[in-house]
Amino acid sequence: MRMFSKAAKAAAVAGIAALALTACGRADSGATGGGTGTGGFPQDSLIGVALPQKTSENWVLAEQLFNDGLKEAGFKSDVQFANGGVSEQQNQISAMVTKGAKVIVVGAIDGSQLGTQLAQAKSAGATVIAYDRLVKNTDAVDYYVAYDNFKVGELQGQALLDGMKAKKAEGPYNIELFAGSPDDANAKVFFDGAMSVLKPKIEDGTLKVVSGQKTFEQAVTQGWKAENAQKRMDTLLAANYTSAKLDGVLSPNDTLARAILTSVKSAGKALPVVTGQDSEVESVKSIMAGEQYSTINKDTRNLVKQAIEMVKKLQAGEEVEVNDKESYDNGVKVVPAYLLPPVIVTKENAKEAYANDPTLSKLTQ
Repeated sequence: MRMFSKAAKAAAVAGIAALALTACGRADSGATGGGTGTGGFPQDSLIGVALPQKTSENWVLAEQLFNDGLKEAGFKSDVQFANGGVSEQQNQISAMVTKGAKVIVVGAIDGSQLGTQLAQAKSAGATVIAYDRLVKNTDAVDYYVAYDNFKVGELQGQALLDGMKAKKAEGPYNIELFAGSPDDANAKVFFDGAMSVLKPKIEDGTLKVVSGQKTFEQAVTQGWKAENAQKRMDTLLAANYTSAKLDGVLSPNDTLARAILTSVKSAGKALPVVTGQDSEVESVKSIMAGEQYSTINKDTRNLVKQAIEMVKKLQAGEEVEVNDKESYDNGVKVVPAYLLPPVIVTKENAKEAYANDPTLSKLTQ
C-alpha cells in the first residue's frame, strides 16, 4: 500500500533523480554510509533469499544473480523459489532463520501472509529486506528495495495514450484495463499509477472502457497467469467488440500483454496498443515487430545489485542508504525504501534502452 503525499512524492522524485545521475547501479553507495564500520556480522554469514514462483524471466534471472553476487561478496547464500505457494515460502523463511541467516531478502508471493515468519526472523536477530514487492501488515521488515512501481504505472498509462494517439490523432478511444494478481502488493500500485493518468481521460470522454470494468477488482489477473488474462480477453472481445474497435489495452506486464495479443489475434481483430513491463525477450521481439507497443525496463541486475549493497552495508555495521522514507506504508509502519527509476521502452528507443544489455541489445539491431 503506497501512501502518497505531495512531499512524499517530491522526496521520491528527488531520490530517483539523484540515482539516475549515478547510472542506476549505485555501486558507490558507501559515500553516504555514516556507520561505525565495526562490523555487523561475519562476512561469510548466510544470507537467505526467498523468491516467489517463477512467473517471469526476471525472477529466474534474480536467482542466478543473487547466488553469484552474494558469493562474490564473500557470503553464503540460500536462494529459494516457492513454486508450491505461500505455505512453501513460509516454511522456507523459517528454515532460513533456523540455519542462522543474518539477512533475509523476501520477494513475497503474498506480502500479507508472512508476518509470523518475519517476526521469527527478527527475534533471531536477522534483518529483513523486502525485495521488489512490499511486505504488508508487519513491523518485522526493515527495508524495501524496488523500482518505483507507482511510476511504472504512470509510464504505462502515458504509453497507452501515446500509442493510441500515434495511430489515431483524436479520440475517443475504446480501451480495456488489466491488472496483476491481487495477492501481489505491487499489482494495485501499478494499476493506481496508470489510473492517475487514465482516469481524467475516462472522465472527460477521451477514453471509453467499453466493458465498464474500470476497478482494480474487476481487472485483476489471479496469479499473474497468462491463461487467465487470455480467457478474460476472450470474454471481453466476445461480449463488447463484435462491431466496436478496440484501440488499446492496459497490461501490467509482458506475460499478460502477449496473452492479450494472442486473444486478439485469435478473434481476428486488428491489434490494439498494448502496454507491458519486464522487458521479456519475447515481448521485446514483439515490440520490434510492431505488435506489442511498449514495455518497462527494470533491469534486474541493478535491483539485485542494490539489494546486495544493502546486505554489505549491514554486514559492515554501516548505515543502509535509502532515498524514500515516507511513501511505503505497509499498514503497520512506513518502510524505508531505496527506489530505482523505471524506463519506458517502445520500438523508437529500444536500441538505446537496451544498449548495455547483452541479450536484449541483440534484438534491437
